[in-house]
Amino acid sequence: MTSTTTPLRPAPPDPEADERLRRWRLVLGGEAGEDGTGRALSGRDAAVDRTLEALYGAGARSSGTGPGTGPGGGRRSGGLGASAPRVARWLGDIRSYFPASVVQVMQRDALDRLGLTALLLEPELLEAVEPDVHLVGTLLSLGTAMPEETKATAREVVRKVVEELERRLASRTRATLTGALDRSARAARPRHRDIDWNRTVRANLKNYLPEYRTVVPERLVGYARAARSVRKEVILCIDQSGSMAASVVHASVFGAVLASMRTLDTRLVAFDTSVVDLTDRLADPVDVLFGVQLGGGTDINRALSYCQSRITRPADTVVVLISDLYEGGVRQGMLDRVAAMRASGVRFVTLLALSDEGAPAYDRENAAALAALGTPAFACTPDHFPEVMAAALEQRPLPVPDPATET
Repeated sequence: MTSTTTPLRPAPPDPEADERLRRWRLVLGGEAGEDGTGRALSGRDAAVDRTLEALYGAGARSSGTGPGTGPGGGRRSGGLGASAPRVARWLGDIRSYFPASVVQVMQRDALDRLGLTALLLEPELLEAVEPDVHLVGTLLSLGTAMPEETKATAREVVRKVVEELERRLASRTRATLTGALDRSARAARPRHRDIDWNRTVRANLKNYLPEYRTVVPERLVGYARAARSVRKEVILCIDQSGSMAASVVHASVFGAVLASMRTLDTRLVAFDTSVVDLTDRLADPVDVLFGVQLGGGTDINRALSYCQSRITRPADTVVVLISDLYEGGVRQGMLDRVAAMRASGVRFVTLLALSDEGAPAYDRENAAALAALGTPAFACTPDHFPEVMAAALEQRPLPVPDPATET
């Protein structure tokens, strides 16, 4: 009797396992076999891998090393080199392979890891870059180093970012602050023609009488004519040290939005060790941004002294200090000025950052000292800023967005 052996059949392909292996290969990088997956890449995957290798590969140059060398001094296997055409091609590649949010992260990493900031001085390269807030900060930090032929392109890059921020933030900011200003002007005993009946009914719903099917208006809500004519004053005082780049961009946009509201008198002041009043440029936030010079020291006391000298109606004024509070000037003078402004009736707000970049680094001792004066310091995202300003204008407690950053 003859026995037969049935040959083993190969396992059927597993698309999910193959996709996982492909993704791991892209994450790990390296040649096939070196990453432990044994998976070779081809076509679009191979092209994507090359763009990632140029930035994140072991041979990519980190800032401070010479062109063509890796971190250990040996020959590099990746990297972008100091060639603007090569960088421009790489920028085009990542824009075709990844969504805009990922492109912005990779551009930021390229500037930080590979020391490509100087290449942004070339107009052709700027045209290939995906504009974002971080890039604007980098361009502003270049300042006078930027050649004339690059400035026009740089302004267009900055304008794209500013216009996108305005589209996202302006309408909500105006609506929120208009409501706050209206509420702050409401009168407790309005004349009959000044009664706001919709709000009066809502305020007295607890006094509804079912048997008469009516509301008894125990409290009237309306507007005081004299109060409505009083314009609130807002002073944005912005620290323009290098670490505050994203905050400077957002504050400039908000400054322009606030300046467009007829019920507010808005002043924008930028400072490092000197103070510059940019109020006359608020019609165009791009002009504001090109009026700042990122970097340098910090003299908060001097900046607050200037702001204090411009206050004419303390009870109707909100001062917003946007700074990481690393004071290089007279610390006690800074605290004394904040205390004096608060005592005169000014509503003082301290923002450690105005950005989406997460928890900022800041001087905790100075933040604690301000909190002891009744001015808690906290980080604020651009989306939360309108609520913070509305509370300040209405003299309500500030809505601190993240308790972890409150001092």
